[in-house]
Amino acid sequence: MKMHEEVEALAILIHDLRKFKNLTLGELAGRINRSVGFLSQVERGVSRPTVADLTAISEALGVSTAYFYNLSKPRSIGWVTRPNERRTLYLESGITDVLASPTITGAFAMLDSHLEPGATSGEAYLSDRSEQGCFVLEGELTVWLDQGDAVTLQANDCFQLQPHAPFRYANLTDKATRVLWVFN
Repeated sequence: MKMHEEVEALAILIHDLRKFKNLTLGELAGRINRSVGFLSQVERGVSRPTVADLTAISEALGVSTAYFYNLSKPRSIGWVTRPNERRTLYLESGITDVLASPTITGAFAMLDSHLEPGATSGEAYLSDRSEQGCFVLEGELTVWLDQGDAVTLQANDCFQLQPHAPFRYANLTDKATRVLWVFN
């Protein structure tokens, strides 16, 4: 799939899940502290959500953020993923997440996350329902945990967070950063 098709697929997933949960655009927008217009644009594939938006949407709809990676591509071997078989989410703020795992239904899943220079999860702290860890493959990742001081991680550094641990992250450098997220 190309980026436009991926954005469209995400839009459909959000729209359909919202409808399934019997929520109006206004109700969901209120739960995630965003405007109805913004949410409407996301559901039509006109705008891309930030990491914080997608996390808030998943929490408001009662699913893990992994739910949005559910549209996997056909694979030649069911338990293996090759680069051209992976589901990709293009998020606002310069973040691209690629589902590296063959499935999201196992005990854990893996995301290959690419952060352009200056990319950020946003000013709001994320609070995901899954336990997660991060391994920095390339570049630097700055992480703020529970509104504490920033910690900058270099290549080969990693961290692990408990479910609902509030955090945010950013690539504050002028070079690309690549990280591997593992979550359950």
